Amino acid sequence: MDSPVPPPHPSEPRPEPRPRRRDRHGRGMRGPVAPPQVPLSVSRAETFRDLVQDSVERLERRWPQLADVDFMVLDVPGTQEETVPLGRAKSAEKDRPAQIVVYRRPVEIRTKNRDERALLVHEVVVEQVAELLGLSPESVDPRYGQD
Repeated sequence: MDSPVPPPHPSEPRPEPRPRRRDRHGRGMRGPVAPPQVPLSVSRAETFRDLVQDSVERLERRWPQLADVDFMVLDVPGTQEETVPLGRAKSAEKDRPAQIVVYRRPVEIRTKNRDERALLVHEVVVEQVAELLGLSPESVDPRYGQD
């Protein structure tokens, strides 16, 4: 058996630790499962923001005044209500532009996959834009409710 290595004398400099190249089981260092450009590394929140952005871009082609509206994604609504809203529209005030908020978690809970989520996100965005503009959802997007 090897004898234990005595600690260095206090006046001696401590040796620099060697960089670890492998873990102690010999399988290599842990690292990311996928590189950043691969969709696996995109979080659910980022994917959800992309869905909202796609829906907004689709509507901005038809309604250019939406360029002045702030679209936001929040995880959950801040207030306790009987029914959980999927989104909210706030009219513009003198110190801030109009806002449309889409709540991520309530939408995710109501959908099973990405396609359903994309449809529901678009419906929520259309409904909130319609409320903000004082129009019916069908006039904001003629395909509303058909998918």
